[in-house]
Amino acid sequence: MVQIINTVDGKHAEVDTHDAEAVNKAENRSLYASRVAIHPKAVHGTFRRLKWTLLIVLLGIYYVAPWLRWARPGDAPDQAILIDLANRRFYFFFIEIWPQEFYYVAGLLIMAGVGLFLITSLFGRAWCGYACPQTVWTDLYIWVESKIEGDRNARIKLDAAPWSASKFARRASKMAVWLVIAIATGGFWVFYFADAPALLRDLLTGQAPSVAYFTIAILTATTFTFAGFMREQVCTYMCPWPRIQGAMLDEESLIVTYNAWRGEPRMAGRKKAEAQGLKVGDCVDCNACVAVCPMGIDIRDGNQLECINCALCIDACDAVMDKIGKPRGLINYTTSSLYAANVQGKNEHWNWHHLLRPRTVIYFSMWTAVGLAMLVTLLNRTQLDVNVVPDRNPLYVTLSDGAIRNGYTVKILNKRQEERTFRLSLENLPGASMEMVGDSGATGTSFDITVEPDKLKAVKIYVSTSDPAIVNRERSDFVFRVEELNGQDRAEEASYDALFHAPEGKE
Repeated sequence: MVQIINTVDGKHAEVDTHDAEAVNKAENRSLYASRVAIHPKAVHGTFRRLKWTLLIVLLGIYYVAPWLRWARPGDAPDQAILIDLANRRFYFFFIEIWPQEFYYVAGLLIMAGVGLFLITSLFGRAWCGYACPQTVWTDLYIWVESKIEGDRNARIKLDAAPWSASKFARRASKMAVWLVIAIATGGFWVFYFADAPALLRDLLTGQAPSVAYFTIAILTATTFTFAGFMREQVCTYMCPWPRIQGAMLDEESLIVTYNAWRGEPRMAGRKKAEAQGLKVGDCVDCNACVAVCPMGIDIRDGNQLECINCALCIDACDAVMDKIGKPRGLINYTTSSLYAANVQGKNEHWNWHHLLRPRTVIYFSMWTAVGLAMLVTLLNRTQLDVNVVPDRNPLYVTLSDGAIRNGYTVKILNKRQEERTFRLSLENLPGASMEMVGDSGATGTSFDITVEPDKLKAVKIYVSTSDPAIVNRERSDFVFRVEELNGQDRAEEASYDALFHAPEGKE
Protein backbone atom coordinates (compact mmCIF):
# COMPACT_ATOMS: atom_id res chain seq x y z
CA MET A 1 0.00 0.00 0.00
CA VAL A 2 1.17 3.52 -0.77
CA GLN A 3 0.48 6.70 1.17
CA ILE A 4 0.38 10.11 -0.52
CA ILE A 5 2.10 12.56 1.83
CA ASN A 6 2.21 16.34 1.56
CA THR A 7 5.82 17.47 1.81
CA VAL A 8 6.96 20.64 3.52
CA ASP A 9 7.35 22.37 0.13
CA GLY A 10 3.74 21.65 -0.86
CA LYS A 11 4.52 18.71 -3.16
CA HIS A 12 3.31 15.13 -2.80
CA ALA A 13 5.43 12.09 -1.94
CA GLU A 14 4.60 8.41 -2.17
CA VAL A 15 5.57 6.37 0.90
CA ASP A 16 5.22 2.58 0.96
CA THR A 17 3.27 1.28 3.94
CA HIS A 18 4.46 -2.18 4.96
CA ASP A 19 2.28 -4.93 6.34
CA ALA A 20 4.77 -5.76 9.08
CA GLU A 21 4.12 -6.97 12.60
CA ALA A 22 6.58 -6.96 15.50
CA VAL A 23 6.26 -10.70 16.05
CA ASN A 24 9.16 -10.90 18.50
CA LYS A 25 8.15 -8.24 21.00
CA ALA A 26 7.43 -9.58 24.46
CA GLU A 27 3.62 -9.50 24.34
CA ASN A 28 3.57 -11.32 20.99
CA ARG A 29 5.87 -14.14 22.04
CA SER A 30 4.89 -17.48 23.51
CA LEU A 31 7.14 -20.26 24.70
CA TYR A 32 4.52 -22.77 23.51
CA ALA A 33 4.09 -21.46 19.98
CA SER A 34 6.18 -22.18 16.90
CA ARG A 35 8.59 -19.51 15.74
CA VAL A 36 7.15 -17.01 13.30
CA ALA A 37 9.71 -16.46 10.54
CA ILE A 38 11.09 -12.92 10.31
CA HIS A 39 11.95 -11.72 6.81
CA PRO A 40 13.69 -8.34 7.16
CA LYS A 41 13.46 -6.01 4.20
CA ALA A 42 16.68 -4.87 2.52
CA VAL A 43 17.61 -1.32 3.44
CA HIS A 44 20.26 1.14 2.29
CA GLY A 45 21.94 3.79 4.34
CA THR A 46 24.85 4.74 6.57
CA PHE A 47 24.43 2.03 9.17
CA ARG A 48 23.74 -0.70 6.61
CA ARG A 49 26.99 0.24 4.84
CA LEU A 50 28.80 0.16 8.17
CA LYS A 51 27.43 -3.32 8.88
CA TRP A 52 28.47 -4.56 5.43
CA THR A 53 31.96 -3.13 5.93
CA LEU A 54 32.38 -4.77 9.32
CA LEU A 55 30.97 -8.05 8.02
CA ILE A 56 33.50 -8.16 5.19
CA VAL A 57 36.39 -7.21 7.49
CA LEU A 58 35.46 -9.66 10.26
CA LEU A 59 34.75 -12.59 7.95
CA GLY A 60 37.91 -11.76 6.02
CA ILE A 61 39.98 -11.92 9.18
CA TYR A 62 38.36 -15.20 10.22
CA TYR A 63 38.85 -16.96 6.89
CA VAL A 64 42.25 -15.50 5.97
CA ALA A 65 44.13 -15.42 9.29
CA PRO A 66 45.00 -19.18 9.48
CA TRP A 67 46.73 -18.98 6.10
CA LEU A 68 49.07 -16.13 6.99
CA ARG A 69 52.70 -17.24 7.22
CA TRP A 70 55.36 -15.97 9.62
CA ALA A 71 58.96 -17.15 9.35
CA ARG A 72 60.34 -18.55 12.59
CA PRO A 73 63.79 -20.09 13.19
CA GLY A 74 64.37 -23.75 13.86
CA ASP A 75 61.50 -26.21 13.92
CA ALA A 76 58.91 -23.69 15.06
CA PRO A 77 55.78 -23.57 12.86
CA ASP A 78 55.57 -20.82 10.27
CA GLN A 79 51.85 -20.15 10.75
CA ALA A 80 51.32 -16.57 11.95
CA ILE A 81 48.40 -17.39 14.28
CA LEU A 82 48.42 -20.85 15.79
CA ILE A 83 47.09 -22.45 18.97
CA ASP A 84 49.40 -25.45 19.15
CA LEU A 85 47.74 -27.62 21.81
CA ALA A 86 49.99 -30.61 21.11
CA ASN A 87 53.13 -28.64 21.98
CA ARG A 88 51.37 -26.30 24.39
CA ARG A 89 52.15 -23.08 22.56
CA PHE A 90 50.24 -20.08 21.30
CA TYR A 91 51.80 -18.18 18.41
CA PHE A 92 50.69 -14.72 17.32
CA PHE A 93 53.07 -13.37 14.71
CA PHE A 94 56.28 -12.54 16.66
CA ILE A 95 54.79 -13.44 20.05
CA GLU A 96 55.07 -16.94 21.50
CA ILE A 97 53.12 -17.78 24.65
CA TRP A 98 54.09 -20.73 26.84
CA PRO A 99 51.76 -22.57 29.27
CA GLN A 100 53.32 -20.86 32.30
CA GLU A 101 52.54 -17.52 30.63
CA PHE A 102 48.81 -18.17 30.58
CA TYR A 103 48.36 -14.94 32.48
CA TYR A 104 48.63 -13.20 29.09
CA VAL A 105 45.53 -15.09 27.95
CA ALA A 106 43.81 -14.22 31.22
CA GLY A 107 44.76 -10.58 30.66
CA LEU A 108 43.28 -10.63 27.15
CA LEU A 109 40.04 -12.10 28.49
CA ILE A 110 39.89 -9.39 31.16
CA MET A 111 40.49 -6.72 28.52
CA ALA A 112 37.77 -8.22 26.33
CA GLY A 113 35.30 -8.23 29.23
CA VAL A 114 36.08 -4.70 30.38
CA GLY A 115 36.11 -3.52 26.76
CA LEU A 116 32.63 -4.96 26.27
CA PHE A 117 31.45 -3.13 29.40
CA LEU A 118 32.99 0.09 28.06
CA ILE A 119 31.44 -0.22 24.58
CA THR A 120 28.04 -1.04 26.09
CA SER A 121 28.11 1.90 28.49
CA LEU A 122 29.03 4.20 25.58
CA PHE A 123 27.00 2.86 22.65
CA GLY A 124 24.56 0.31 24.03
CA ARG A 125 24.59 -3.12 22.39
CA ALA A 126 26.94 -2.09 19.59
CA TRP A 127 28.76 -5.42 19.93
CA CYS A 128 25.49 -7.30 19.36
CA GLY A 129 24.45 -5.18 16.41
CA TYR A 130 27.72 -5.08 14.50
CA ALA A 131 30.36 -7.60 15.58
CA CYS A 132 28.77 -10.57 17.38
CA PRO A 133 29.35 -13.79 15.38
CA GLN A 134 25.64 -14.58 15.57
CA THR A 135 24.84 -11.22 13.96
CA VAL A 136 27.59 -11.45 11.34
CA TRP A 137 26.72 -14.95 10.12
CA THR A 138 22.97 -14.27 10.29
CA ASP A 139 23.49 -11.18 8.11
CA LEU A 140 25.42 -13.32 5.64
CA TYR A 141 22.71 -15.99 5.59
CA ILE A 142 19.95 -13.40 5.08
CA TRP A 143 21.92 -11.90 2.19
CA VAL A 144 22.20 -15.34 0.55
CA GLU A 145 18.49 -15.92 1.15
CA SER A 146 17.54 -12.60 -0.45
CA LYS A 147 19.71 -13.27 -3.52
CA ILE A 148 18.09 -16.67 -4.13
CA GLU A 149 14.49 -16.16 -2.93
CA GLY A 150 14.08 -12.40 -3.38
CA ASP A 151 13.41 -9.54 -1.00
CA ARG A 152 11.00 -9.53 1.92
CA ASN A 153 7.70 -9.72 0.04
CA ALA A 154 8.96 -12.45 -2.29
CA ARG A 155 10.16 -14.56 0.64
CA ILE A 156 6.87 -14.17 2.50
CA LYS A 157 4.98 -15.16 -0.65
CA LEU A 158 7.27 -18.17 -1.15
CA ASP A 159 6.68 -19.28 2.46
CA ALA A 160 2.93 -19.23 1.93
CA ALA A 161 3.04 -20.92 -1.49
CA PRO A 162 2.45 -24.69 -1.80
CA TRP A 163 5.43 -26.87 -2.58
CA SER A 164 6.37 -26.92 -6.23
CA ALA A 165 9.44 -27.64 -8.32
CA SER A 166 10.34 -23.95 -8.31
CA LYS A 167 9.97 -23.61 -4.54
CA PHE A 168 11.94 -26.81 -3.94
CA ALA A 169 14.75 -25.63 -6.24
CA ARG A 170 15.00 -22.26 -4.50
CA ARG A 171 14.97 -23.76 -1.02
CA ALA A 172 17.47 -26.47 -1.98
CA SER A 173 19.81 -23.92 -3.56
CA LYS A 174 19.63 -21.65 -0.53
CA MET A 175 20.33 -24.45 1.93
CA ALA A 176 23.17 -25.79 -0.21
CA VAL A 177 24.90 -22.40 -0.06
CA TRP A 178 24.15 -22.16 3.68
CA LEU A 179 25.70 -25.58 4.17
CA VAL A 180 28.86 -24.62 2.26
CA ILE A 181 29.24 -21.52 4.45
CA ALA A 182 28.66 -23.59 7.60
CA ILE A 183 31.24 -26.21 6.56
CA ALA A 184 33.73 -23.45 5.77
CA THR A 185 33.07 -21.90 9.17
CA GLY A 186 33.78 -25.14 11.00
CA GLY A 187 36.68 -26.05 8.73
CA PHE A 188 38.48 -22.76 9.10
CA TRP A 189 38.11 -22.91 12.88
CA VAL A 190 40.21 -26.08 13.14
CA PHE A 191 42.90 -24.47 10.97
CA TYR A 192 43.76 -22.26 13.94
CA PHE A 193 44.87 -25.37 15.87
CA ALA A 194 47.19 -27.03 13.33
CA ASP A 195 49.23 -26.13 10.29
CA ALA A 196 46.48 -25.06 7.88
CA PRO A 197 47.86 -26.40 4.54
CA ALA A 198 48.84 -29.75 6.07
CA LEU A 199 45.53 -30.14 7.89
CA LEU A 200 43.59 -29.28 4.74
CA ARG A 201 45.38 -32.06 2.84
CA ASP A 202 44.67 -34.50 5.67
CA LEU A 203 41.01 -33.50 5.79
CA LEU A 204 40.56 -34.02 2.05
CA THR A 205 42.35 -37.39 2.07
CA GLY A 206 40.62 -38.68 5.20
CA GLN A 207 43.83 -38.76 7.26
CA ALA A 208 43.02 -35.96 9.72
CA PRO A 209 42.41 -36.79 13.40
CA SER A 210 38.84 -37.74 14.23
CA VAL A 211 38.57 -34.79 16.60
CA ALA A 212 39.02 -32.45 13.61
CA TYR A 213 36.10 -34.00 11.73
CA PHE A 214 34.00 -33.99 14.91
CA THR A 215 34.74 -30.30 15.57
CA ILE A 216 33.88 -29.36 11.99
CA ALA A 217 30.62 -31.32 12.22
CA ILE A 218 29.59 -29.59 15.46
CA LEU A 219 30.41 -26.09 14.20
CA THR A 220 28.74 -26.81 10.85
CA ALA A 221 25.55 -27.88 12.62
CA THR A 222 25.51 -24.91 15.00
CA THR A 223 26.26 -22.36 12.27
CA PHE A 224 23.64 -23.81 9.92
CA THR A 225 21.00 -23.96 12.68
CA PHE A 226 21.70 -20.72 14.54
CA ALA A 227 22.17 -18.46 11.50
CA GLY A 228 19.67 -20.20 9.24
CA PHE A 229 16.72 -21.03 11.45
CA MET A 230 17.04 -19.72 15.01
CA ARG A 231 18.44 -16.25 14.30
CA GLU A 232 16.75 -13.78 16.68
CA GLN A 233 15.85 -16.63 19.07
CA VAL A 234 19.54 -17.08 19.92
CA CYS A 235 19.70 -13.44 21.02
CA THR A 236 16.32 -13.47 22.76
CA TYR A 237 16.43 -16.78 24.63
CA MET A 238 19.96 -18.19 24.64
CA CYS A 239 22.33 -15.25 25.05
CA PRO A 240 22.66 -13.80 28.59
CA TRP A 241 24.02 -10.45 27.42
CA PRO A 242 20.65 -8.74 26.80
CA ARG A 243 19.83 -9.30 30.45
CA ILE A 244 23.24 -8.21 31.70
CA GLN A 245 23.37 -5.05 29.60
CA GLY A 246 20.86 -3.28 31.85
CA ALA A 247 23.54 -2.99 34.52
CA MET A 248 25.97 -1.50 31.98
CA LEU A 249 23.71 1.23 30.61
CA ASP A 250 23.03 4.60 32.18
CA GLU A 251 21.16 7.75 31.19
CA GLU A 252 24.11 8.86 29.00
CA SER A 253 24.47 5.64 26.98
CA LEU A 254 23.75 6.00 23.26
CA ILE A 255 20.94 3.68 22.23
CA VAL A 256 18.66 3.48 19.20
CA THR A 257 15.57 5.48 20.14
CA TYR A 258 12.29 6.49 18.55
CA ASN A 259 11.74 10.15 19.39
CA ALA A 260 8.07 9.99 20.30
CA TRP A 261 8.11 13.66 21.28
CA ARG A 262 8.54 14.39 17.59
CA GLY A 263 6.76 11.45 15.94
CA GLU A 264 3.51 11.32 17.88
CA PRO A 265 0.70 11.30 17.23
CA ARG A 266 1.60 9.02 14.33
CA MET A 267 -0.92 8.80 11.57
CA ALA A 268 -1.17 6.83 8.34
CA GLY A 269 -3.87 9.06 6.79
CA ARG A 270 -1.71 12.11 7.24
CA LYS A 271 -3.02 14.09 4.26
CA LYS A 272 -6.65 13.81 5.42
CA ALA A 273 -5.73 14.62 9.02
CA GLU A 274 -3.83 17.72 7.99
CA ALA A 275 -6.79 18.85 5.89
CA GLN A 276 -8.98 18.55 8.99
CA GLY A 277 -6.52 20.62 11.01
CA LEU A 278 -5.58 17.75 13.32
CA LYS A 279 -2.19 17.67 15.00
CA VAL A 280 0.07 15.01 13.51
CA GLY A 281 3.60 13.96 14.30
CA ASP A 282 6.36 13.22 11.83
CA CYS A 283 5.77 9.45 11.95
CA VAL A 284 3.56 8.40 9.04
CA ASP A 285 3.07 4.89 10.50
CA CYS A 286 4.53 3.24 7.41
CA ASN A 287 6.07 0.38 9.44
CA ALA A 288 9.33 0.65 7.50
CA CYS A 289 11.23 0.41 10.79
CA VAL A 290 9.44 -2.84 11.64
CA ALA A 291 9.90 -4.32 8.16
CA VAL A 292 13.71 -3.95 8.22
CA CYS A 293 14.25 -5.10 11.82
CA PRO A 294 16.07 -8.48 11.96
CA MET A 295 14.85 -8.97 15.54
CA GLY A 296 11.16 -8.60 14.68
CA ILE A 297 10.38 -5.71 17.05
CA ASP A 298 8.93 -2.23 16.77
CA ILE A 299 11.43 0.38 17.97
CA ARG A 300 8.49 2.72 18.58
CA ASP A 301 7.56 0.58 21.59
CA GLY A 302 10.62 1.96 23.41
CA ASN A 303 13.88 0.43 24.64
CA GLN A 304 13.53 -3.36 24.56
CA LEU A 305 15.59 -6.36 25.60
CA GLU A 306 15.38 -7.73 22.06
CA CYS A 307 16.89 -4.64 20.37
CA ILE A 308 20.51 -5.22 19.25
CA ASN A 309 21.15 -1.57 18.29
CA CYS A 310 21.89 -2.46 14.67
CA ALA A 311 20.32 0.88 13.61
CA LEU A 312 18.78 -0.47 10.40
CA CYS A 313 15.52 1.15 11.49
CA ILE A 314 17.36 4.49 11.46
CA ASP A 315 18.30 4.00 7.80
CA ALA A 316 14.72 3.02 6.92
CA CYS A 317 13.18 5.96 8.75
CA ASP A 318 15.69 8.47 7.38
CA ALA A 319 14.77 7.39 3.85
CA VAL A 320 11.09 8.08 4.59
CA MET A 321 11.90 11.45 6.18
CA ASP A 322 13.87 12.39 3.07
CA LYS A 323 10.86 11.56 0.90
CA ILE A 324 8.44 13.73 2.86
CA GLY A 325 10.91 16.56 3.40
CA LYS A 326 11.23 16.17 7.16
CA PRO A 327 14.52 16.30 9.09
CA ARG A 328 16.29 13.01 9.64
CA GLY A 329 16.56 11.62 13.14
CA LEU A 330 12.99 10.62 14.01
CA ILE A 331 14.74 7.39 14.99
CA ASN A 332 18.36 7.92 15.97
CA TYR A 333 21.11 7.17 18.43
CA THR A 334 20.47 9.27 21.51
CA THR A 335 20.62 9.07 25.31
CA SER A 336 17.88 8.90 27.91
CA SER A 337 18.90 12.28 29.30
CA LEU A 338 18.78 13.95 25.88
CA TYR A 339 15.43 12.36 25.13
CA ALA A 340 14.01 13.70 28.41
CA ALA A 341 15.43 17.17 27.67
CA ASN A 342 13.85 17.23 24.22
CA VAL A 343 10.51 16.13 25.65
CA GLN A 344 10.71 19.27 27.78
CA GLY A 345 11.38 21.34 24.66
CA LYS A 346 15.05 22.10 25.33
CA ASN A 347 16.26 20.96 21.86
CA GLU A 348 19.57 19.54 23.10
CA HIS A 349 21.94 17.50 20.96
CA TRP A 350 24.61 14.90 21.64
CA ASN A 351 28.30 15.83 21.72
CA TRP A 352 31.45 13.98 22.63
CA HIS A 353 31.42 15.33 26.20
CA HIS A 354 28.72 12.75 26.93
CA LEU A 355 31.40 10.08 26.53
CA LEU A 356 33.32 11.33 29.56
CA ARG A 357 31.62 10.29 32.77
CA PRO A 358 32.73 8.34 35.86
CA ARG A 359 31.55 4.94 34.60
CA THR A 360 33.33 5.16 31.25
CA VAL A 361 36.48 6.70 32.76
CA ILE A 362 36.71 3.83 35.26
CA TYR A 363 36.17 1.19 32.56
CA PHE A 364 38.71 2.81 30.24
CA SER A 365 41.25 3.17 33.05
CA MET A 366 40.88 -0.51 33.97
CA TRP A 367 41.16 -1.55 30.34
CA THR A 368 44.25 0.63 29.81
CA ALA A 369 45.91 -0.52 33.04
CA VAL A 370 45.57 -4.20 32.15
CA GLY A 371 46.78 -3.55 28.61
CA LEU A 372 49.81 -1.55 29.73
CA ALA A 373 50.71 -4.13 32.38
CA MET A 374 50.64 -6.88 29.75
CA LEU A 375 52.65 -4.77 27.31
CA VAL A 376 55.33 -3.97 29.89
CA THR A 377 55.69 -7.59 30.97
CA LEU A 378 55.76 -8.72 27.34
CA LEU A 379 58.49 -6.26 26.40
CA ASN A 380 60.59 -7.14 29.44
CA ARG A 381 60.13 -10.88 29.59
CA THR A 382 63.20 -13.05 29.18
CA GLN A 383 63.73 -16.09 26.98
CA LEU A 384 64.95 -18.05 29.98
CA ASP A 385 62.91 -19.48 32.82
CA VAL A 386 64.15 -21.43 35.83
CA ASN A 387 62.12 -23.45 38.31
CA VAL A 388 63.38 -25.59 41.16
CA VAL A 389 61.38 -28.35 42.82
CA PRO A 390 62.87 -29.64 46.12
CA ASP A 391 62.57 -33.25 47.23
CA ARG A 392 59.81 -33.57 49.83
CA ASN A 393 60.49 -37.06 51.10
CA PRO A 394 62.99 -37.03 52.63
CA LEU A 395 63.71 -33.33 53.11
CA TYR A 396 67.37 -34.10 53.85
CA VAL A 397 69.77 -37.00 54.22
CA THR A 398 72.67 -37.20 56.72
CA LEU A 399 75.75 -38.64 54.99
CA SER A 400 78.34 -40.91 56.63
CA ASP A 401 80.81 -38.03 57.01
CA GLY A 402 78.22 -35.90 58.83
CA ALA A 403 77.39 -33.70 55.85
CA ILE A 404 73.76 -32.90 55.03
CA ARG A 405 72.37 -33.50 51.55
CA ASN A 406 69.22 -32.08 49.93
CA GLY A 407 67.78 -33.09 46.56
CA TYR A 408 66.37 -30.72 43.94
CA THR A 409 65.03 -30.96 40.40
CA VAL A 410 66.20 -27.92 38.43
CA LYS A 411 64.14 -27.10 35.34
CA ILE A 412 65.69 -24.78 32.74
CA LEU A 413 63.42 -23.54 29.96
CA ASN A 414 65.02 -22.29 26.75
CA LYS A 415 62.42 -20.22 24.89
CA ARG A 416 64.63 -19.38 21.92
CA GLN A 417 64.74 -21.32 18.67
CA GLU A 418 68.45 -22.04 19.14
CA GLU A 419 70.55 -24.29 21.35
CA ARG A 420 71.93 -22.56 24.44
CA THR A 421 74.39 -23.48 27.20
CA PHE A 422 73.90 -22.34 30.78
CA ARG A 423 76.08 -22.47 33.91
CA LEU A 424 74.30 -23.61 37.07
CA SER A 425 75.89 -22.51 40.35
CA LEU A 426 75.05 -21.87 44.01
CA GLU A 427 75.14 -18.69 46.06
CA ASN A 428 74.92 -18.03 49.81
CA LEU A 429 75.50 -21.65 50.80
CA PRO A 430 79.03 -21.97 52.35
CA GLY A 431 80.95 -25.18 51.73
CA ALA A 432 78.30 -26.53 49.37
CA SER A 433 78.93 -28.82 46.42
CA MET A 434 76.61 -30.32 43.84
CA GLU A 435 76.23 -33.78 42.35
CA MET A 436 74.36 -34.27 39.08
CA VAL A 437 72.37 -37.47 39.19
CA GLY A 438 72.51 -39.59 36.05
CA ASP A 439 75.62 -37.91 34.67
CA SER A 440 78.32 -40.29 35.91
CA GLY A 441 77.97 -38.85 39.36
CA ALA A 442 79.73 -35.64 38.35
CA THR A 443 80.36 -33.30 41.27
CA GLY A 444 81.44 -29.69 41.57
CA THR A 445 80.39 -26.20 42.53
CA SER A 446 78.90 -25.50 39.10
CA PHE A 447 77.73 -27.36 36.00
CA ASP A 448 77.38 -26.39 32.36
CA ILE A 449 74.02 -27.55 30.98
CA THR A 450 73.04 -27.47 27.31
CA VAL A 451 69.34 -27.03 26.49
CA GLU A 452 67.89 -27.72 23.05
CA PRO A 453 65.96 -25.05 21.14
CA ASP A 454 62.45 -24.33 22.44
CA LYS A 455 62.78 -27.07 25.07
CA LEU A 456 62.74 -27.57 28.81
CA LYS A 457 65.51 -29.60 30.45
CA ALA A 458 65.14 -31.02 33.95
CA VAL A 459 68.21 -32.17 35.89
CA LYS A 460 68.30 -33.86 39.30
CA ILE A 461 70.83 -32.19 41.61
CA TYR A 462 72.06 -33.20 45.08
CA VAL A 463 73.39 -30.31 47.16
CA SER A 464 75.62 -31.22 50.11
CA THR A 465 77.44 -29.21 52.80
CA SER A 466 79.12 -29.85 56.13
CA ASP A 467 79.49 -26.20 57.12
CA PRO A 468 78.47 -25.90 60.83
CA ALA A 469 76.60 -22.65 60.16
CA ILE A 470 74.31 -24.55 57.78
CA VAL A 471 74.00 -28.06 59.22
CA ASN A 472 73.10 -26.72 62.70
CA ARG A 473 70.27 -24.58 61.32
CA GLU A 474 66.88 -26.04 60.44
CA ARG A 475 66.48 -23.94 57.27
CA SER A 476 68.92 -21.83 55.29
CA ASP A 477 68.19 -19.57 52.34
CA PHE A 478 70.37 -19.86 49.25
CA VAL A 479 70.17 -19.19 45.51
CA PHE A 480 70.43 -21.27 42.35
CA ARG A 481 72.06 -19.08 39.72
CA VAL A 482 71.71 -19.86 35.99
CA GLU A 483 73.87 -17.82 33.57
CA GLU A 484 73.99 -18.13 29.79
CA LEU A 485 77.39 -18.83 28.25
CA ASN A 486 78.42 -17.45 24.87
CA GLY A 487 75.24 -15.42 24.56
CA GLN A 488 77.22 -12.29 23.79
CA ASP A 489 75.00 -9.21 23.96
CA ARG A 490 71.86 -11.36 24.29
CA ALA A 491 73.15 -13.37 27.26
CA GLU A 492 70.52 -13.84 29.97
CA GLU A 493 70.62 -15.01 33.55
CA ALA A 494 68.07 -16.04 36.12
CA SER A 495 68.03 -17.04 39.77
CA TYR A 496 65.78 -19.07 42.05
CA ASP A 497 65.51 -18.66 45.81
CA ALA A 498 65.62 -22.04 47.55
CA LEU A 499 65.74 -23.52 51.04
CA PHE A 500 68.29 -25.95 52.42
CA HIS A 501 66.91 -28.21 55.15
CA ALA A 502 68.95 -29.76 58.00
CA PRO A 503 68.18 -31.32 61.39
CA GLU A 504 67.06 -28.84 64.01
CA GLY A 505 70.10 -27.07 65.48
CA LYS A 506 71.46 -27.88 68.94
CA GLU A 507 72.96 -24.51 69.78
